[in-house]
Order: sequence, then C-alpha cells, then structure tokens
Amino acid sequence: MPIKKVLIANRGEIAVRIIRACADYGVRSVAVYADPDLHALHAGLADEAYGLDGHRPADTYLSIDKLLAAARRSGADAVHPGYGFLSENAAFARAVLDAGLTWIGPPPSAIEQLGDKVSARRLAMEAGAPLVAGSPGPVDNADQVLAFARQHGLPIAIKAAFGGGGRGMKVVWKLEDVAEQFDSAVREATAAFGRGECFVEQFLDRPRHVEAQVMADSQGQVVVLGTRDCSLQRRNQKLVEEAPAPFLTDEQRERIHRAARDVCRRAGYVGAGTVEFLLSSTGAISFLEVNTRLQVEHPVTEETCGLDLVVEQLRIADGLPLTLTETPVPRGHAIEFRINAEDVGRGFLPAPGPVTVFEAPSGPGVRVDTGVVSGSVVPAAFDSLMAKLIVTGATREQALARARRALAEFRIEGVPTVLPFHREVLRHADFTASDGFKVHTRWIETDFASALAAATRVEPVAQAPLRQWTIELDGRRVRLGLPADLLSGLAAGASAVGGAGVQGGTGGTCDPSGSGLSTASGEGRSGDSGATDAAHDPSAVEAPMSGLLQAWKVEDDAQVEAGQLIAVLEAMKMETQVLAHRAGRVTHLAEAGAPVSAGSPLARIA
Repeated sequence: MPIKKVLIANRGEIAVRIIRACADYGVRSVAVYADPDLHALHAGLADEAYGLDGHRPADTYLSIDKLLAAARRSGADAVHPGYGFLSENAAFARAVLDAGLTWIGPPPSAIEQLGDKVSARRLAMEAGAPLVAGSPGPVDNADQVLAFARQHGLPIAIKAAFGGGGRGMKVVWKLEDVAEQFDSAVREATAAFGRGECFVEQFLDRPRHVEAQVMADSQGQVVVLGTRDCSLQRRNQKLVEEAPAPFLTDEQRERIHRAARDVCRRAGYVGAGTVEFLLSSTGAISFLEVNTRLQVEHPVTEETCGLDLVVEQLRIADGLPLTLTETPVPRGHAIEFRINAEDVGRGFLPAPGPVTVFEAPSGPGVRVDTGVVSGSVVPAAFDSLMAKLIVTGATREQALARARRALAEFRIEGVPTVLPFHREVLRHADFTASDGFKVHTRWIETDFASALAAATRVEPVAQAPLRQWTIELDGRRVRLGLPADLLSGLAAGASAVGGAGVQGGTGGTCDPSGSGLSTASGEGRSGDSGATDAAHDPSAVEAPMSGLLQAWKVEDDAQVEAGQLIAVLEAMKMETQVLAHRAGRVTHLAEAGAPVSAGSPLARIA
C-alpha cells in the first residue's frame, strides 16, 4: 500500500524540509516535539503534532518507545528519521518495521554494516576503495589508542563507531592528550547517538573532504547524483558545502563515483546515502565513511541535479524506481552556508537563545531552508543549526557573487550567528580560489587569521517543563500539558488579586499584560548580577557559553597552572574545554551536572 501519513522523527530545519516534501508528494505529515519545541516552526507546520514529554535528546528524539507511541496515536504508516538523532540507528529502523510501518531509509542490515564505521571500512576494502590504516574494531580504552598511535604515528582520529556529522570525533596531536580525548569522544558519541563505542584511524593532515551523493531503489539500481566539497569545517562540523566538488580531475571524480557505487551495491543499499572521502594534498583519495541517511548538505545536490531528494526517498519507500538512472551532468554550481547560533568571536561557541529578528534574503538563485522564524527560540539542548542558505549560479563565480549579495541581506538578531564568518570567507583568496583552492578540513584552525568580533552574550530562554494532567474532554480521556511558567504566572495573578481582597484560590485572574510571566522570567535571570560582578573579578573563571557543566577536571582547592584544563562544558551536543586563565588555587563555584549561564563564574583561581 502507498504511504499515506509520515511521522517525522526529528526537529528543526530538517523536519520542516520533510513536511514540505510530504505536502508536495501528497501525503500527510506528523511532527513530534520535545518540551522546548512546543512552539517550534516544525510543530506548527505539520498536519499533526505530538509531544514527547521531555527536555533532553535522550528523553525525546532518541526515545524509540515514545516515537513509536506517537506513530500509533497519529495513525502514521511510515517514519522518516531525517538526519542526526536515530537516523543511523539500525535498532530504530528494525523497530519501525516490526511495528508494521514503512521505514524511509536503508534496510537495517545496511545501516548496521555501514553505520558501524569499522565494518564499513572492511566493506570498503573489499570493494576496492582506498583506505588509511585504522583499528580492526572498536577500541576498549585509551591504552589501545595509545598503542595504535605508537605503531602508526600521529596525528590520529578517535571516531564514534555508530554516528556521523563530526559528533564524537577527536583529533589527537600529542600522546599525552589521548586519554582525555578518548573520554571526550565517548561522552559526545553517547550524548548524540546513544552509543559510545569508538575506533581509531590515521588522520590525514590538511585534506579536503569530498563526498558522493548516492540514491538506490529496491530494484537494485544505484546511481551517484554527483559530488560535494565539504572541507570548510570547525570542530569537524561542516559550515560550507558546494556541488559539484570543484577543482577535481576527471580521474579523481570518476574514482570517487565508482567507489561510492561499489560500496553501496555491495551493502545492498536502498534509499539516500552519502559516501565520504578525504583527498590529501598529494591527490590521494581515502575512504572515510558512509552516512546512511539524508545529509544536511543535500540541497546543493538538489540544485545541481534537478531532483527533490526527499520526494525521491518517499518514492523509493513506496517501491518506485529511481527517477534518474545515470549520473546527471551538473546544472551550474551551488553553495550552502549553514546558519548556526554560534559566537564566531568566541571560537564558534554555541549560543542558544531567542531569535528576535529573522529576515532571510531572496532573489535569483537564492534558497533558504529554515527551522526558525522571528520569535523562535534556539534551545540549548539541541543542535545549533537554525537555517541553511543555498545559492546557485551558472558558474562557481556567479554563485559566489550571489552568495555575497544574499549574505549581506541576511539579518538575524537576538542570538549570535556565523553570518560574519561566512561574509569574511567570501573575501578570502583561499576559498574564492583566486590563487588556487586552498581550503582543507582544518583551515579555520590553521589558516583563517581574520579576527572576528565577539557578540554580546545572550541569556538563553529558560525552558520550563510542561506540567501534564489527564482530563476528560467530551467523554474522552486526553492528556493536557501547560508550560510551568504559564502556571506560575496564573498563580501569581491569582495571588495578587487575592491579596487585594478577593477570597478563594480558584477565583483569581491573570493580568492580560503578562506581568506574571514577566516576573517569573525575571527571576530566572537572577544569575545575571553574578556574571556582571565576575567580569570585574580577575580571579573568576567565567563560563564561555550557556550549557551544562559536564565535569570538573581538577579537585576543589587544587593547584593549577595557566592553560590547564579544569572543566568541560556541554551545549548543543558539543563539548567545550574550560582552561585556567592563570596559575593558582581553584575554588569551585558551580557543581558538576548543573546548568550554567554564559559569563557566570564557574570557579575562582586565587
């Protein structure tokens, strides 16, 4: 039976993208949302939306039981996982199929084989794809990583075995950093994918990141739709992508196409997938991994091949053959800029908070895929990606010119964004290739010298949980959820009216101006004064961003040296190290596991 209703097991920009593809394909869409996403764009755009009752990824978008329960309640007959979260989780795919639903993605067996980076390496080797040295399986501890580093040399990459997108990947340049980086990779992988296994491989210094977009149907057809360059990254997270990958030789492009096809055919692949490679400065190609899902950067391939990849996923899930059966000739050139809520002047620190203004550019060759609008809130618990700007031109030069115009028009206020970085990159000769294309995966850390101003710190919006009750409505039991801060406002209003002489707790009213909510919100920012005082305290170690104090790395009252790692913060699924700004004795001012605000004092070093 053809698909009629799709549950989208994701949030934000990609959920909106899938909702629109469902409308184009003629099927209904079902959104799910965590408590912080109650008013998110994707929850309002879908035909139906169901709450997941929780704040953290582990309790919401990573909860297989809750997602399947939402599918049952909505009557959905198919599930699209988007990217990230459970999109590459074979257990989730199998659970969807076992529930009698259509899984819009590759078979669980292909996810297991290719999603496990270790078995993917073995399959790539069998398919004849080029490879650097790597561990034969997941490593159990830091000692095994050290042994590999001593045998093969530095640098090495510690990588999540069951994930992608740069989450849970750490590059090690010094042997003494192995233990800390291994622990950090495991923590990030567990937080992002629910599994912490990691493997290790040689790391090619200053390579380009080139990938091939693959589509395969249930009839056994496999087609490569083209290449993309995703070399412009920070912390192993892509920032700018373009299609087709520029400045490749015909031989290199054909080698990448052939290896991608052979790997996917050998795995019995069905659906959308991406085979990723590293291209060294000497021109050597090395297989990196396979992402068994739709990629964030899929729009640049759509623009250059003329195919809606999400609609194509829906067609394949319905058992239809591929629309294209041969690699198409690219239609011009497309560049995508990820618009993240990050402070580029503070090392791309995640910066959750309210989006007060969101004015997107338009005009010839400009497309914006977004998960936010003016008035949206970027929660601290989830990814920093807000939107994507995709610019297309007949040539790369025209695409660059249109990108400059579009980025100049783009206006976002309320939270820091990476827009200043994107504007600066388009003025840099290494990226524009006026003297040759010189961007590589660590270009930002090693070659990008432009000093970008830090943004004004923004206090993230307090995410109050939903209070839930079971009530009867027209003879039917339903669950009612209301934001806790709204209830506080109602209670404050009732109390104020009662204090004026009105008797009875149930007879109060709330000030329609919202004064009760404003009061509650103001109390939630009581930490601001502490942050202000700390700014004048030379002994204070301030939180570089709002997030969770993941762990202390030194004991209270310990003696530390300047530059020593003392704590780890986590926000938007990424870890950030906190270093001592001077030598001295540390006094903890915050507890591990506690939320902290940007600029608030974590410790003092006397």
